[in-house]
Amino acid sequence: MRTRAAVLRELNTPWSIEEIELDPPKAGEVLVKLVASGMCHSDEHIVTGDLAGAAPGPPMIGGHEGAGIVLEVGVGVTTLAPGDHVVFGFIPACGRCQSCVTGHSNVCDAATTLATGMQITDGTSRHHSMDGLDLGLMCLLGTFAEHTVVNEASCVKIDNDWPLDKACLLGCGVVTGWGSAVYAAQVQPGDYVAVVGIGGIGANAVQGAKMAGARAVAAIDPIEFKREKAMAFGATHTYSSVDEALGKLDESTWGRGFDKVIMTMGVGDGEELGKAFWLGAKRSKIVVTNIHPTHEQTISIPASMLTLFEKQIIGSLFGSGNIRHDIPRLMEMYTMGQLNLDDLVTKTYTLDEINDGYDAMRNGENIRGVILFD
Repeated sequence: MRTRAAVLRELNTPWSIEEIELDPPKAGEVLVKLVASGMCHSDEHIVTGDLAGAAPGPPMIGGHEGAGIVLEVGVGVTTLAPGDHVVFGFIPACGRCQSCVTGHSNVCDAATTLATGMQITDGTSRHHSMDGLDLGLMCLLGTFAEHTVVNEASCVKIDNDWPLDKACLLGCGVVTGWGSAVYAAQVQPGDYVAVVGIGGIGANAVQGAKMAGARAVAAIDPIEFKREKAMAFGATHTYSSVDEALGKLDESTWGRGFDKVIMTMGVGDGEELGKAFWLGAKRSKIVVTNIHPTHEQTISIPASMLTLFEKQIIGSLFGSGNIRHDIPRLMEMYTMGQLNLDDLVTKTYTLDEINDGYDAMRNGENIRGVILFD
């Protein structure tokens, strides 16, 4: 079949909206009509080349935060049927590897294929440009397309009456941010928490920390709009920089430092991480969720403090969550009014407006832009 998609042809160029050829699903795969796709900063890392070696390069279809309706299933698919509504998990969960069976599906062995952008089952592509090129997929999904073919392992079935324009956010930003606070940082009632960077992930780290019972949540971001939005998600203090937050520890933590520091910047930066390390109190956890460019190989921190103050640096992928447990769980919390998804979506776009949406993200105008498909 033919459909349309946003294709990255070369690094540091705009997304190209093109008609593509899409093969039918093979064994273990499903054809999905997209309804909505979030516009996450991780796709910007593809454009700039920050993820070189860890994700497919051009030519490729972007997008990894999506939701849609199953149209067709391949041979052997047992958990999905045409008409089912699904949210994609940007890390597939096979359910059989050691990571999955020990409760860590966010680092499923199937994710080793993410760098290729090709199908899990046979390493080939179902997506082809009209000039005959095989197209890789961001996170094996390619949600910047009207239709896509993905592996069953990447799909989470949800109730058909749940709004897909909000559910799409659970495929990455919501669980990643919320889980960074609740799972990776293990925020406890009474904790002091700092969140560095208030985009789609940082906003959810703020509300995750609040829901976990944090005494104070400091949102740190240079953009006033984002600091204001953070207050709506539960921040008690806002600062324009790590330096400002460091200078006001008496105000935010009675001078003790933060129990948990969660890094959710648009682009990870070793120098900022090194400074943020000083925000942490004794026995604090510094959670690194934001993506650092793959070429950045070192950070500078006083290693003696790891021992003498028992500080911990913790990496977190997908908020250390589980797509099959946490996506439905958080969607249920949304329907009960316990999780704020509505205020995350600053503006919606058509597929043809994707470059406008990413310009707005770069300019700090969006918490999350969402593409809506016809």
